[in-house]
Amino acid sequence: MNPGSTRGTTRRTVLAGAAALGAAVALPLTPAASGTAHAAEDTAAALRTRWHTLLTGGPGLDPADPRIAAAVARVGRAATTAAKGLDPTRTDGLFPDLTSTALSNHVTTSFKRLATVATAWAVPGTPQHGDTALRDLLLAGLDWMLTNRYGPEHTRFDNDWDWEIGSALALNDATVLLYDVLGAERLARITTAVRHYTPDPNLWRADRQIATGANRVWISTVVAVNAVLRDSGDDLGRVRDALSDVEGSGANSVLAFNDASAAAAGTGEGFYSDGSFLQHYKHPYNGGYGKELLNNLSRLLNLLAGTAWRVTDPDLDNVRRWVDDGFDPLLVRGDVMASVCGREIARPSKQGHVSAQTVIEAVIRLIPTFPGEAADRFTALVKQWITEDTYRDFLALTDLASLVAAQRVLASPVPARGPLVAHKQHPRMDKAAHHRPSFALGISAYSSRIYNYESIQNENLHAWHLSDGMVLLYTDDLGHYSEDYWPTVDPTRLPGTTVVAGRQADGAGQRTTSAADWAGGTSLPGTTLGAYGMELRAYGSSLRGLKSWFCLDDVIACVGSGITADAGTVETVVENRKLRDPGAALLVNGTAVPPDAGWSARLDKVRWLHVAGTGGYVFPEPATLNGLREERTATWREINLKYGTDTPVTRPYLTLWQDHGAAPDGADYYWLQAPAASAERTRQWAAAPPVKPVARTTAVHAVRRCADGLVAANFWTAGTAQELSADGPASVLVRPEGRTVKVALSDPTQSRSSVVLDLARRGLDVASADPGVSVTRTGSGVRITADTAGRHGATLNLTLKRS
Repeated sequence: MNPGSTRGTTRRTVLAGAAALGAAVALPLTPAASGTAHAAEDTAAALRTRWHTLLTGGPGLDPADPRIAAAVARVGRAATTAAKGLDPTRTDGLFPDLTSTALSNHVTTSFKRLATVATAWAVPGTPQHGDTALRDLLLAGLDWMLTNRYGPEHTRFDNDWDWEIGSALALNDATVLLYDVLGAERLARITTAVRHYTPDPNLWRADRQIATGANRVWISTVVAVNAVLRDSGDDLGRVRDALSDVEGSGANSVLAFNDASAAAAGTGEGFYSDGSFLQHYKHPYNGGYGKELLNNLSRLLNLLAGTAWRVTDPDLDNVRRWVDDGFDPLLVRGDVMASVCGREIARPSKQGHVSAQTVIEAVIRLIPTFPGEAADRFTALVKQWITEDTYRDFLALTDLASLVAAQRVLASPVPARGPLVAHKQHPRMDKAAHHRPSFALGISAYSSRIYNYESIQNENLHAWHLSDGMVLLYTDDLGHYSEDYWPTVDPTRLPGTTVVAGRQADGAGQRTTSAADWAGGTSLPGTTLGAYGMELRAYGSSLRGLKSWFCLDDVIACVGSGITADAGTVETVVENRKLRDPGAALLVNGTAVPPDAGWSARLDKVRWLHVAGTGGYVFPEPATLNGLREERTATWREINLKYGTDTPVTRPYLTLWQDHGAAPDGADYYWLQAPAASAERTRQWAAAPPVKPVARTTAVHAVRRCADGLVAANFWTAGTAQELSADGPASVLVRPEGRTVKVALSDPTQSRSSVVLDLARRGLDVASADPGVSVTRTGSGVRITADTAGRHGATLNLTLKRS
């Protein structure tokens, strides 16, 4: 192999020059390069062994370790299941249930099953290990796929992803596992087939588009393993360079933050400096494509580490920030917030904290690449993630290589990080996450910059309201959003949303941006205090409204105004909870309602509600609500024609909503949500609300916390909320602290060049201010001017002190 390219000087080859001993020096990937610094690591056999170890756990697994023994047994059972029906004498398909020549996932799934069986054949201790009859069956299976489905003589159909990524990844894995028994002719046939579909780490699809985001890393992984199988150093160099885009394709580097290059690339796909991850142009996807990018990148870095092709791009340091800002705030005790999982929420295989497991496995692989302090910090983080998830036993379900590494992490003297307590907003994808010791809350919005939801490939068919202000509450019921939540929940009444009652057509309105710019908020650093909001412009109707969530530690003030529609009955959903206990008590003003399924009622003059196992809801202005208990039955196929099954599932739900009536004009709402609060605490807060409303108009939403006088406000236009005024759209927090006043502000429209606030508090001087924030005194107090141009909705901070 030749790790140094002679194509000429590029950013990437300059960065890698010293490591590669000069861009023009050839280092063949053979033992003959024994005089080079990387010879031992740079042989094809050594790199195959690395990949083999990733797949099998490597040599030296301790069969006396109960965890290892259980994992080996699990590999064997998976292979037994995968091998069912495997018959290379068939003419219609290698497996009886995968015979389609119109659905490309049948090709990928066939290769995945072969790779699963090959893994068991390669892992010592399984019933299949080294079995010669199974070996011959696997080789015949590979031959069948190459003759009948996959290779230069076969025309692709359906989804490009299956041909260039899904099938290629699985076939590469099977090839590494069976390498010693393939023979030269079969090996050449396999590598030629993969290269036919995936020849270049920079390009993909039949029309050879520039690959971006997760697709580029997937494709780079395909090309890298194929390069190892073919002993091609040049192609490994192309993979290394593709991660930094030194080819000048116009797509941003996978490793660089997308902030500056999104406009030039024309896609916006990838990670942003605030932790947002977008794929398919404008879809939030940290828990889908983002986790797959991290997963495959960690495998690639593992493969190339210590070789002449190792990645030395300084942007590699950004990966740590991906984890800190793009994954940690979106994980809740083993679950990934569904608002950033895209259409994966409609796949039954992604239930049960599977997505978080992928993230954890990736970070475990990355820890050895981090310097000392960072390695300890991420060791503490992974230890926290693994131990706090009591729903899914990571060690009992991960792969062998990750199990071995995870056991080392757990055995380290570094203590677990502890539960996350933070408020994090992602303005580049219109999402917010609020973490407290006893709960977490996710808020999902969209705007002119971000799509509402994705429904392609006949998946995620009922996600119409996923970003219409959906609020997902995570408590100690860790399986709430698993165990068939997404097919059985009423998709027309997702919690937190304001909607026109009724169902839309499957997939209606997907990949749609809003006509409104206003979505986002602000937060005070180092606290769990945040203001968030969105201007709702509903797809497919005239519904519009203004929605705010003021997240003030353990209380969330939910505010709505200007709710208007020309036709249809409009509802705001207070809660829609899948009940862990079907008879969970619902208290209305302290009185229990019937626990039976089928109960429904109009609830008048509601001052407070409490749902056992969920928390409390306080209505300082008595409200009329509707309540419903029901057993909901559905199938996964109703929301996913591609991967869903026809087996009916039934789950119990409690739904509470406020009916704004038909064709409302200027309707509003206001309540305090107290997640995980006891019934007694909810009753006390109903008697003396900890947060009071200040304004609820079409100009401004504002509340004040009684304990410290904190004011939280979302200005939709220029307006005033008691001592605080704004010259236009803004989100603001003002918190008195002794002799100081802390101010946080942003432009949630991401379109203003500046925000001007007037704060009617005299005798204040500047203690500290972010760049771009200035203060002048006025007759009534101070005027704060903030330069928000190019800030993309990020918060600016200011501390004032009493003179």
